[in-house]
Amino acid sequence: MDEARTVLDAALAKAVEIGQPMNVAVVDAGAHLVAFARQDGAILASIDIATRKARTAALLKMTTAQLGEAAKPGAPLYGIEGTNGGLIIFGGGIPLTRDGEVIGAVGVSAGSVEQDTEVAEAGVAALP
Repeated sequence: MDEARTVLDAALAKAVEIGQPMNVAVVDAGAHLVAFARQDGAILASIDIATRKARTAALLKMTTAQLGEAAKPGAPLYGIEGTNGGLIIFGGGIPLTRDGEVIGAVGVSAGSVEQDTEVAEAGVAALP
């Protein structure tokens, strides 16, 4: 929980810095929600998207942007977004790793894909 809060707080601080209210979710290695926050003004629909981004990154052990590339028409994972209760295949979900092992993931939503990714990266960078 303490590490999840550290990731969450860093992501939220970056969202404030860039002036874009966000929804931020942190999950454990099993893709179970550990921490979540919705900043005032963040898009309500993005609550689900942020959580699914975190789940997707943890379950597949890759960023949601990487999955998006692998899920394009004609790519090896085309159609995967319809599995596991709905995966997200655009940026904003990033695994949290320690010693090469995925220990969880952060998912961010409510801005542009670039903003979501920037805020998620800030959370990842804060992981002790």
